[in-house]
Amino acid sequence: MDDWYEIGFGITAFIIFVGSWIYCIANYGFLLGVGLGWLPSLIVAFIGGALWPLILLVFLAIAGLILFNL
Repeated sequence: MDDWYEIGFGITAFIIFVGSWIYCIANYGFLLGVGLGWLPSLIVAFIGGALWPLILLVFLAIAGLILFNL
């Protein structure tokens, strides 16, 4: 079971890291966003990756509500 958690952690952390780094670049400009934006992006990605089962449950609940209301 640990393998599934590690795979989910890696996928989720990578997606969150790239997304938050792009967000930093868009908000703080190229120099600060690329140069310093990786550090907060790495921290947020680690936290989000550790909580990936909870994030998945939230997305599934939202999708279920959307499909139920169609």
